[in-house]
Amino acid sequence: MAEVPLWAAIPIAAFLLIGAGLTLIGSYGLLRLPRFYDRIHAPTLGTSWGTAAIVLASMGYFSVTGGRPVEHEILLGFFVTVTTPVTLMLLARAATFRDRAEGNPEVPGRPAVADTETTDGDGSPPA
Repeated sequence: MAEVPLWAAIPIAAFLLIGAGLTLIGSYGLLRLPRFYDRIHAPTLGTSWGTAAIVLASMGYFSVTGGRPVEHEILLGFFVTVTTPVTLMLLARAATFRDRAEGNPEVPGRPAVADTETTDGDGSPPA
C-alpha cells in the first residue's frame, strides 16, 4: 500500500469524516422523523453532501498515491447528487397523490387557484 504524506492525509481524512458524518445524520433523520413527508428531506441532504465529501476524499487519495489527477470520480458524485433528489421528489409526489386519493387528512392541500373569470384579479367580485 502506498504511503500518503501528512499534508495530503489530513484533508483526505477531514473530507472522509465530514462525508461519513453527513451521511450518518441523514440516516438518523430517516429513522427518527415521524412522517414520510418529514423523512423525505434528511436522506437527500445526507446523500448529496455526504457523497460530495467522500468523493473529494477519494479523489485526493488516489491522485496523491497514483501520481496523477483523478477526475473520473466527479461523474460518480454528479450522478448521485443529481439522481437522489429527483428520485425522492418523485417518491414524495407519488405519496402525495396516493394520500390525497385515499383522503388522508395529514396531506398538505392543493394551493388555491384564483378564478379569473369571477373576480377582478384582486379577489373581489367584478363590478
